[in-house]
Amino acid sequence: MKNCIKPIAVTLRGKPKLIIGLGNPDKEYEKTYHNVGFLFIDYITKNPQTASILNSQSLILKSKVYMNESGGFVKKTAKQNNAKPEELLIIHDDSDIKMGEYKLSFGRSSAGHRGVQSVIDSLKTKNFWRFRIGIGHGPTRTPHGLVRKKASEIVLKKISKADMETLNKIFKEFALCQVVKTRHKLAPQKK
Repeated sequence: MKNCIKPIAVTLRGKPKLIIGLGNPDKEYEKTYHNVGFLFIDYITKNPQTASILNSQSLILKSKVYMNESGGFVKKTAKQNNAKPEELLIIHDDSDIKMGEYKLSFGRSSAGHRGVQSVIDSLKTKNFWRFRIGIGHGPTRTPHGLVRKKASEIVLKKISKADMETLNKIFKEFALCQVVKTRHKLAPQKK
């Protein structure tokens, strides 16, 4: 767990009221790269230790609308739960981050991610937390040089078996980080 991120509540300087995974709700989009946010939510809610820690702190759910329309859902859900933008954690795919890596960020632009841009537009701010899960594969060598795939060429494809294993490792690492670091923080100090 060399790259272990701090527990969400510590990093966010308080507990997020809402943790929302972005994706596309229809069956045809299951296990596509764009649905990494949904897969992450499925993983952490099925892990009893992580689910109990995060559920005691936050409402965890998946968006019920298409990725590019996520903003309305996030805004409505935040309003229903009296959550300010800075109390939100949005989970989504990021083709600018290499597969197997992830970043926790705050107040960043969408960088072309239409689902995130929808959230920014609806909330009228970019000041919310994002857990960005890498789905990028780097450039491919062609006779014309190195060519980077566009996000539109990646996001709706089914996740390969190898990439699913990589994603599950990320999800497991995140879950372990939340459990281990939270327990460490709550454990009595020896004198």
